[in-house]
Amino acid sequence: MKNQKVTFMTQAAMIAAIYVVLTFVFAPFSFGEVQIRISEALTILPLFTPAAIPGLFTGCLIGNILGGAILPDIIFGSLATLIGAFFTYQLRSKNPFLGPLPPIIANVFVVPFVLRYGYGVALPIPFMMLTVGIGEIISCGLLGLIIYYALKKYKNVLFRPIWDRV
Repeated sequence: MKNQKVTFMTQAAMIAAIYVVLTFVFAPFSFGEVQIRISEALTILPLFTPAAIPGLFTGCLIGNILGGAILPDIIFGSLATLIGAFFTYQLRSKNPFLGPLPPIIANVFVVPFVLRYGYGVALPIPFMMLTVGIGEIISCGLLGLIIYYALKKYKNVLFRPIWDRV
């Protein structure tokens, strides 16, 4: 039981750290009204482990804080990632092509309002939904599924509890 908690926390922490690093390595296009946040590709990980849910939320929260985001973006942007990760986990036994849909949908319906009312971006909300949606389709859909298929063959090694590896 104790090993399960340690494994869960370790996986969540590693996912959060990777999310933050990817957000900053690709910072020039991780923020703004036209963004492709490469770190959002990790939102596919709840198909492998429930630890990805708090890991993605924490990574997004830290990435937004350190990236200089305003409070509404820190709160609502991170909650959009949390909602997307939670519903991706709910789809873990379904077709993997459905996995990217929850984070795409969550971000399309949250981020444009944060951009408009938090940052004062004067673009029409439907246009920002389109631009955010395109970025999310690229990061969550395309890159996320590449990550999924790259990790799928190693899921029993990477995401199996530590005590089963002995």
